[in-house]
Order: sequence, then structure tokens, then C-alpha cells
Amino acid sequence: MSASLARILIIEDDPSLSSQLGELLTGRGYAVSASLRGESGLAMALADAPDLVLLDVMLPDSNGFSVLRRLREQQQTPVIMLTACGAEEERIRGLRHGADDYLAKPFNFTELQLRIDAVLRRSRSHEAPRNAQPQQLQVDELHLDRHAQHARVGERLLALTPIQFRLLWHLVAHRGEALSKPYLYRMVLERDYSSYDRGLDMHVSRIRRRLVEAGSAADRLQTLHGRGYAFE
Repeated sequence: MSASLARILIIEDDPSLSSQLGELLTGRGYAVSASLRGESGLAMALADAPDLVLLDVMLPDSNGFSVLRRLREQQQTPVIMLTACGAEEERIRGLRHGADDYLAKPFNFTELQLRIDAVLRRSRSHEAPRNAQPQQLQVDELHLDRHAQHARVGERLLALTPIQFRLLWHLVAHRGEALSKPYLYRMVLERDYSSYDRGLDMHVSRIRRRLVEAGSAADRLQTLHGRGYAFE
């Protein structure tokens, strides 16, 4: 997608950092809005439905996890969490609450740009032409619609983020195959695999929980130790 068509909401309580990010992203062609508080930022996200939210964990009136949880109750807008440097627990918690990616402060703007591009590319990938590629997959009562990025078990929709839908799509498309973590990191998260990075594990855990809540058997999405993941 063209950067000029992407609308990014920054929810960051540091006025200097928020302003700097806004100027840099605007200079790259993004349409940027910003809030210094969690409650007003959440209201803006729900009202304007931006293409992506940059969400700080530490906010003056509510923490970022609360904002993310409440956003996820109504929208699946892609979210990149901005966390304190080295706060592994914060990153895991953010992914567990449905964040699409995270970035530790202080961060390099080039890395942030790459993360933004990757998340936007994944979330809007259904808009690109997909010649000879299936748009729907079905296994028993599980139905995936690639165009709408909807997943449901029977009539129950699964509340998945764009990255989680993409991950489930890959697993179902290769049903019965063990897909390695390095492969899934490259194909879904679009970054190299690291044994210290639990991002993929958190996304798989959330997908499995959503499937079970919708009535699917717990063993459909399997963890194959030393091999990766498989959908049976």
C-alpha cells in the first residue's frame, strides 16, 4: 500500500517523542494524529479507525494494556506497542493482549519504519491481487475468508488480529504439515527467528484460545517440540 494512504495514530505521553515521531512519519507521507493520554487516544482510535496505532505502555491516565484490551473488544486495528527497554514481561503481556508487534525504547527510527511497513503490509495484504491463490479455506467447521480476513468456527467469529489471521491461514493452508518457527517468523512476522523472541508463541497461544472458546478441539493447533506448529 502507499504510505500516503496510511493513517497512523500515536498514543504516547512524552510530548517531545510524540512530536518527533509525528514529524518523521508525516515526512514519510503518513497521515498522523496523536494523543498524549490513553482515554482520548482510545476514543480517537474507535472513532477514526486508523490503519495502525503506535501505543505506549506507560500512559498517565491508563496503561497501554488496558487501552489495547478495550480497543480489541471493538476493533482489530493493527497495534505496535512501545515498551521500556529490556522489558520482556511487557512485550509478552502486549502480545498476549493482541498487539501485532512491539518495539523497545529507545529505538532506531529506521527499525520503527520497517516494523510499521511490515505490519501495514500484512494487514492490507488482502487488497493486493492474488492470482491463482485461494481466498477461502475450510476445515470442518473452521472457515477462513482471506479477503475479509475473517475466521469463524461455525457461526462464531474469532477475534484475531491481522497477524494472527495470517498465521492461522498459513497453518491451515499447510494442514498436517509441521511448519518450523524460522519459516513462520519469515513468512508471517517478516523477521528472523530468535530463540529469545516469544512473539510467535504468544500469537499461537492466543489463536488456540480463540479456537477453543469457539468450540474447536484444543488439539487442532498443535505444538510440535523441536519442529514447530501444525494444524491437524
